[in-house]
Amino acid sequence: MKPKSFAGMCCSVAGALEMVGDRWTLLLIRDLSLGLARYEDLRASTGIPAATLAARLKHLVAVGIVDRVRYQERPPRDEYRLTAKGQDLWQVSVALREWGDRWDASGAGAPPLETVDRETGRRLTLALVDAETGAIVSRERASLRAGPGADAGVRTLLDTLAGAAR
Repeated sequence: MKPKSFAGMCCSVAGALEMVGDRWTLLLIRDLSLGLARYEDLRASTGIPAATLAARLKHLVAVGIVDRVRYQERPPRDEYRLTAKGQDLWQVSVALREWGDRWDASGAGAPPLETVDRETGRRLTLALVDAETGAIVSRERASLRAGPGADAGVRTLLDTLAGAAR
């Protein structure tokens, strides 16, 4: 059964899910972010079936998340590299990993991988940052408001949320 399309929804999360697709795609984004680039390396790392890998890579190229780059002519061989749009998904991968670490999604009892400062070796975590000052803002201070692309549905949702908070 083909999943329902989110195309046309005025929601950045739905639009991003439409582009990213599924869990295999997120694993591919993870591996491409780590530096893997060749088809067989991606297949070996994820265990993804060949037909699924080919379809996901084709989709990622079509939506501009990945570029396909020829590295050998005879026989023809290609590598897959994240575009700037794809590199921005690194934060999504880190956020999912941090959530998985917090709730032991791997079952390992401890984080299998950590993001660290290259100079100090100290652990790094994602944070909400004030776009003007660069200061870290706590989640408790974060709020939502209608953006320039908001439609009537988004405004209704925000009104409903505001009413529930009273």
